[in-house]
Parts: sequence; structure tokens; C-alpha cells
Amino acid sequence: MQLTILGGGGFRVPLVYGALLGDRGEGRVDRVVLQDPDAGRLRAVSRVLAEQAAGVPDAPEVVATTDLDEALRGAAFVFSAIRVGGLEGRAHDERVALAEGVLGQETVGAGGIAYGLRTVPVAADIAARIARLAPDAWVINFTNPAGLVTEAMSRRLGDRVIGICDSPVGLGRRIARVLGAADPAEAWIDYVGLNHLGWVRGLRIAGRDELPRLLADPALLGSFEEGRLFGADWLRSLGAIPNEYLHYYYFNREAVRAYRAAERTRGAFLRDQQARFYAEAGDPSVSALSAWDRTRAEREATYMAENRQSAGAGEREADDLSGGYEKVALALMRAIARDERATLILNVRNRGTLAVLDADAVIEVPCLVDANGAHPVAVDPLPGHATGLVCSVKAVEREVLSAAESGSRATAVKAFALHPLVDSVTVARALVDGYTAVHPGLAYLR
Repeated sequence: MQLTILGGGGFRVPLVYGALLGDRGEGRVDRVVLQDPDAGRLRAVSRVLAEQAAGVPDAPEVVATTDLDEALRGAAFVFSAIRVGGLEGRAHDERVALAEGVLGQETVGAGGIAYGLRTVPVAADIAARIARLAPDAWVINFTNPAGLVTEAMSRRLGDRVIGICDSPVGLGRRIARVLGAADPAEAWIDYVGLNHLGWVRGLRIAGRDELPRLLADPALLGSFEEGRLFGADWLRSLGAIPNEYLHYYYFNREAVRAYRAAERTRGAFLRDQQARFYAEAGDPSVSALSAWDRTRAEREATYMAENRQSAGAGEREADDLSGGYEKVALALMRAIARDERATLILNVRNRGTLAVLDADAVIEVPCLVDANGAHPVAVDPLPGHATGLVCSVKAVEREVLSAAESGSRATAVKAFALHPLVDSVTVARALVDGYTAVHPGLAYLR
């Protein structure tokens, strides 16, 4: 069975391949095709994968190509992890926004909109190619902004595209751990929202909802990352545990202040860090896998560092440095390929799950997965404050999709202006001017 990875020269590809190496049984992936426009990055990542596979019997074959159509032919699954504009583009997204006094984070606020505007046209083209060249393939999307990009691709691929994210999984694992679950993977997580905009409203262990016990115990709340990030009082006020990305909304001024004061933005840090890695991994005298391991450890340890610093949340715990999206991807592929039924938190079309959104809106909720794909589980309605935020951000996403389809600059301005973290038409116009000046990929806006 062939897995094609778009963005195959990306830094996190070894995580996926490492998970595949441990997979056994019928219906496993035995051929991995890496596709990336950057041949140098492909060579570096291929070296890492070769070292990973050393001594592993029946390791999946790895093929690398810069040709997108060639990579798609024969794929049973397509894993999309592209980055339009590269990390230099992400650094621009952050700096243009911060210059206007608003957040430029990759998936949240102005930065997320800019990233979406240049990614959606590329993702839509990829979806059209998949429909033509690999119509039976299942597409697993990790390209950010994951919910927005999944919705763009679903307009051509329907339910055969499923978005994944490791944030809800990590959040649920941390909560289950502090509540004493013997196996955090067996806890039922009542989670609902959009990608990077969701809340855990309940967590059942052996059929009993243990979240009220957590919210009532300040010591327990202070023992894991989100508890320290948001503070016990605010979590009790919400009656839920938010996804870590909601820190950008609930503590927006503090986050913007911290990011403006930082020596480098996150995008600039990753750009410089990965440039060193790819240079090192291209040296035949150096272990590419060792270089990757060192770089990954530093990357994970510094994740959302500015937010943690502004909240006084301290360093990340060792258990939170291992990633997780590759495990979600493998579980999703296994459930579909082998009809091994699983429950996973995924980005899928709404289909009436949240009554306040239409059927085609992509949301992030628990899903039952089998050979026929991912089926969202019925959930209780969101409280008013969460409903308002979800509807507001989904409306912005729809304006981004409309701008990408029409090429309308006015619609792009509307998308920025309507976002709750921008909330100014004047700033929105300045953002569109700033982004179109630095991003060739936004030249289509007129």
C-alpha cells in the first residue's frame, strides 16, 4: 500500500516514517513516496529515513520525487503537509502583523489569514489533481491552517479528505494523566470546536466524567500545561479546558506584547534552526538522524515559549515533547485500510453535528472511524461564549475561501477586518497591503 507525503522534505516527515516502521500486519504501508519541490530537502530527509530504517526488517520502501503528478499515481493515502512560502513566509506573516500591533501566529488571527490566503489556491489545485489521478485515495491533511485547508479540499474531495491535529490529543492525554487514568488513550474526551479553537468539556474514565473533579482542585489544575497557561480561576469560570491556542484569544494583549518583545518570531527561529539542520543533514560525514533528533528536541521544548513566559507557566514537561500527530495519522490510516474501528478527534464536515454551522463547515470533534471514513459523533451544543467565537472565526474562514476563489482584494480585507483579533478595517487594509508586498503568492488579489 502506497502512502504519498506532500511536503515530503518537511522536518516532521521522520515522525510519520518512524510510526510506520513499528506498524505490522496486513494492509500496512510498504511504499512511501516523498514529494517536495525542494530536491535538497528531499535528499536530507531521505537520509534521515534511511538511518531510521537501518536494521528494520521489511521497512517501507522510500521514493523521493519533485513531480507532484508522479507522486500521486498509485497512492492509497495522501498525507498533505505542505508549507506554501516556506518558513520565510511564516516569518513575514508574523512581522507584518506585529508591525500593525496584532497577532501574526501561523494559524490564529492575521498570520493565519495570510497563510490561508496563499495556501488555499495551492491546496485546491492539489485536491483537483488527486481527484483526477488518485480518485480512490484518502487524503489526510495536516497543512495549516488545518481546518480551513481541509474545508477547501473537501469542496472537491468531499469526505475523502480528513484533517488531523495533535493539539486535542495532547490536551486530552495531559488531563487524563493528572486525573490518574491508567491508560490515557482509553479516556473518552468530550471535545468540540474548530481546529485550534476547541474546548474539553468532559473527560470520562470508566464511564465517569472526571472533569468536575479536576476543575474543583487548584492543585490538579496547576499540575499540567493548560492549567498553568490559563490559570485555575479562568478555567473554573469557563467550566472547560480550552485548547492551548485559545490563549491567543483570552490573553491576546499579553501574547502580542510578548511576541513583539521577543528577539525573533517563532517563524524566524524555525527558519534559522531548520536551515542549520538541512545543511548538516546534507553532509555525508554527519549522522542525519542524530542531527534531526537534536533539532526536534529543541523545537518541541521552545513550542509556545512566549505564551508560557507571559503566563508564568514554566517549561514544557518531558512527556509533552514527543509530538503525536504521526500517531493520529497512523491510527486513522489503519482504521480505514483495515476497518479497525477507532475513535479519534478529527477535522471533518459538520453534517449537523453543531447546529449553528452548516453541513459543509469543517469542525474538530470526536469521530468514529472505519473503512468508510470518519463519522462525527453527536455532541452537546456549545455555551454562548464559545458559539459566538466559533461562528465568528468560521465566518472569517469563509471569507478567506471566497477571496481565494475570486481573487478579490476587497474580500481579503473583509476577512481580516472581521477577525476578532484584528477588529479594524483600517488595520485590515494595512495588513493586505503589507502581505501583498512581501508575498508573491498573494499576487492574485486584485
